[in-house]
Amino acid sequence: MSSVNKATNEKEKPSTELDGKNLLDNKRFAKFIRSKWYPGVFQIFVGAVFAFIVFELLVGPDKAHDNFGTAGTWVLWWPILPILLFLTGRFWCAICPFGALSDVVQKFVGSKKPVPKFLKKYGVWLIDAMFLAITWSDHVFGVVENPRGSGTLLLLITLGVVFCGAFFERRTWCRYLCFLGGLSSNYSRAGILQLRGTKEKCSKCTVAACYKGTDKAPGCPMFEFPKTMESNSNCNICGNCVKNCPNNSIKISFRKPTQELWFIRKPQLEVSFLAVVIMGIVFVQNVTMLKIWDGMLTWLENVTGTQSYFVTFTITFIVAMAIPILLLALAGYIAKLFNGDSVKANFTKFGYALIPLDLAAHIAHNLFHLLAEGKSIGYTFMGLFGVEMHGASTAILDDPTIQALQFILIAIGTLGSIYTAYKIAKNNYKEKKTSVTVVYTVLLILLAIANILLFSLPMAMRM
Repeated sequence: MSSVNKATNEKEKPSTELDGKNLLDNKRFAKFIRSKWYPGVFQIFVGAVFAFIVFELLVGPDKAHDNFGTAGTWVLWWPILPILLFLTGRFWCAICPFGALSDVVQKFVGSKKPVPKFLKKYGVWLIDAMFLAITWSDHVFGVVENPRGSGTLLLLITLGVVFCGAFFERRTWCRYLCFLGGLSSNYSRAGILQLRGTKEKCSKCTVAACYKGTDKAPGCPMFEFPKTMESNSNCNICGNCVKNCPNNSIKISFRKPTQELWFIRKPQLEVSFLAVVIMGIVFVQNVTMLKIWDGMLTWLENVTGTQSYFVTFTITFIVAMAIPILLLALAGYIAKLFNGDSVKANFTKFGYALIPLDLAAHIAHNLFHLLAEGKSIGYTFMGLFGVEMHGASTAILDDPTIQALQFILIAIGTLGSIYTAYKIAKNNYKEKKTSVTVVYTVLLILLAIANILLFSLPMAMRM
């Protein structure tokens, strides 16, 4: 019998009740969530901004540093997104223009076919593959640095959204295919906001209005059933269940950061794999922005005997992905000596412990763009009105201050991940929790050191 089975009866019970006060107890907040204006008022605004951004990317200036679409997307929105996910869960998905477009397409021409079994089974793996492919393509084809490339990427995503909205039910794209949805799913697990049903009320309910929908609002667009929800990874806080519930059972509240990660009953390998490749993606994004990157490329060209960037970057990309994957597998092998689980089982369980550090590293990397290039948002916006402001510094803060903030974020993320690893070990291997925690603490410290070393080197700007 494995140590997992031995510890089953001694596991901590997950906290399914909300930690803080139910935000819906505030009458004004509850009234707004239940109103027809939520989340539509946000969707209209975000949709209008998105349409303008795409227009700018496709027909505006062809240089990134002149294009407001590029600055608005990669200097403002992309850095803010992980912070928003930490604070509000997948609320972004409720107001995302792609999700809103899917709803509109489905309403008028949707055939609402059931989600294919293939997507249900392999959807997250497809998201993993798409995330890797887009990151690789960005560097090989210059998507971010090229406004037309960014615009084309958004149009391709739009085509996928329209196709799924026309053929499949609810938000199939958002749940099973969207790479941003996969990122949002992982990060929202570490976030501080959660939505749950009240067990006592839900256990007596037989109408399932929260899932099926009523004349007040459609059913859950993300295929979630609040009655059995134990994770916010696929809840976009759209408010439909709040509007539809006849028993006032739904609660929204703040919780301890990373708490959801402590009690994953059925960990998924594909989710852990996404968590570990996100770390690799942060590595490769940092490496290619370093001022020493040109020297590294020259060395790679000499070693490989080719000047093809396709080849040299692909090698860099594979190495950056492989390092955290192999380190997590090695930690799983060492942990196996203490907990008796397979390497795969350990990889799957403790991959979730990387999510807080992922989130911190992602924010830290993009903090450079936001704070070192933030003024470019205003400059390019003024450029829309013919006001030229180039030549001035785009930095909001100086490099040493930005680095200090990055180091603080990595420290917080590392502590969050170490504590998460401890809680996972305690919940699964009570007698061996200390030994297992030490193994993953060493792994997380190594990953933290790698991040700190990369952030300590001078970086080049995107804009």
